[in-house]
Amino acid sequence: MRRVFVDPGAPQRDAIEEAATWIRDAGIVAIPTDTLYGLAVDPFSRAAVARVFEVKGRPADRTLPLVAASLAQVEAHLGKLPPLAARLAGRFWPGPLTLLVPAAPALAGGVVGPGGRVGVRVPAHAVARSVCAAAGQPVTATSANVSGAPATADPDVVERTLGTAIDFLLDTGRTPGGPPSTIVDVTEGAIRVIRPGAIGLDEIQACLQHNG
Repeated sequence: MRRVFVDPGAPQRDAIEEAATWIRDAGIVAIPTDTLYGLAVDPFSRAAVARVFEVKGRPADRTLPLVAASLAQVEAHLGKLPPLAARLAGRFWPGPLTLLVPAAPALAGGVVGPGGRVGVRVPAHAVARSVCAAAGQPVTATSANVSGAPATADPDVVERTLGTAIDFLLDTGRTPGGPPSTIVDVTEGAIRVIRPGAIGLDEIQACLQHNG
């Protein structure tokens, strides 16, 4: 594994481009997010997605969430968001809100959940967004840990536990940590919280009522 240290406030462009190249070549890259470190691969590559499941020992029924550079990138690759999802994205992106939306047909099976849904968000972390922008598409962002072990905000832990199994670690130091992203299903014309997290249901409801 290659590990590159970058300044989160002014990341070196060559490091971001190297991460994106690994992703485009079906490699596995550990990237920082606004919560924890995640494993980024091309979600349209069956081989890359299969590698993530193997590296993590992740059960096949637990799909991989995505992160993207912007709402525009989400809609360019996954399709136009449903109205409720667009409202929530406008309020909480960039940030720790994962929206379950209809999956694009070309996505690998391991990122598509029951009912043809995929989870996606735009993280409040400039490096993560820059990687997505350089890759030219959303990427996966499942936590950088072996399934069943704690997720981590520490790049040293990522290297110690996964260093022999991944290709590249984009190291910005410790990430903020805290609760995981809140996951909300908005595909059926109403909101349903799938996983509570950093954004409370009261905040989500207040957003929808204000924009209703």
